[in-house]
Amino acid sequence: MAPVQLTELTAFVAVAEHLSFTKAAAEVGIALPTMSQTIRSLEERLGVRLFNRTTRSVAMTEAGLRLLAEVQPVLQGIDHALESVNSFRDKPIGTLRLAVARPAAAILAPMVLAPLIQPFLAEYPAIRLEIAVDDTHSDIVSGRFDAGIRVGHRIERDMTVLRIADQFRMLAVAAPTYLARHSRPSLPKDLQAHDCIQFRSPFDGSIQPWVFTQGDQHTEIAVQGSLIVNDLDVLLSATLQGVGIGYLPEPIVARYLARGRLVTLLEGWNRILPGVFLYHPSRRQTPMPLRVFLSFIEKWRRGALAAHRVS
Repeated sequence: MAPVQLTELTAFVAVAEHLSFTKAAAEVGIALPTMSQTIRSLEERLGVRLFNRTTRSVAMTEAGLRLLAEVQPVLQGIDHALESVNSFRDKPIGTLRLAVARPAAAILAPMVLAPLIQPFLAEYPAIRLEIAVDDTHSDIVSGRFDAGIRVGHRIERDMTVLRIADQFRMLAVAAPTYLARHSRPSLPKDLQAHDCIQFRSPFDGSIQPWVFTQGDQHTEIAVQGSLIVNDLDVLLSATLQGVGIGYLPEPIVARYLARGRLVTLLEGWNRILPGVFLYHPSRRQTPMPLRVFLSFIEKWRRGALAAHRVS
């Protein structure tokens, strides 16, 4: 039997982790027909079927599960061995893959990602950064991501967490064109008489209630309206167009409030969310691209905090 190639094993593990030839081909960076042929050649070489395929699904055979259990640690060991050499380079090299929850992406885009990405890539030109916006809170380990970013610090066990954006307020806002047609609400309960744009969570499909706090008072309103969306950008756009009242993170609406395109409602009533956090697996050897990215973020945050104190 001819020796099995490392590229074949890499392709096999990718298909096994995703249970999808399409996703595996995209991750490995080859065409779908090439991925299919690679797995077919590997099965012919080994003389066993590794996957059961239908037009709608991919499932592993017992032989495939056994091979995955043996091969996965070996490939991880090779990755760690190659990564250990990275520390001897003048400039780190490799791919940094980040899974960013969609709400976090919308919040971070103006605050962090826009001012951070260009200088990071300029300082580390040999690093390739891949950002995947994710609606599912998927497991970053099985997805082969180096780190994830999401709102809030409720993260799976065995993860190291780094705050990258401070806590922020959720605000009820409306466009002047909407307020020209409707009376301004003064208390959260007044929202029940308004056309509020509801948000359906892409994660679990639930429609999110609007939560408000003022001092020791806490209230939760199940608002109603003619429009339901599952994307913050669409929610912002509809609010700006005067479709209804929106409930949005302050970092997203701040510039529109400053320009008068949106108006804050229910002054003094808001909800505080804990911020945006980066998380990654707690392991002895952090990949070099992630290690320098974490250091870059910490340095950038120190500079931003110093500038804020001066201003």
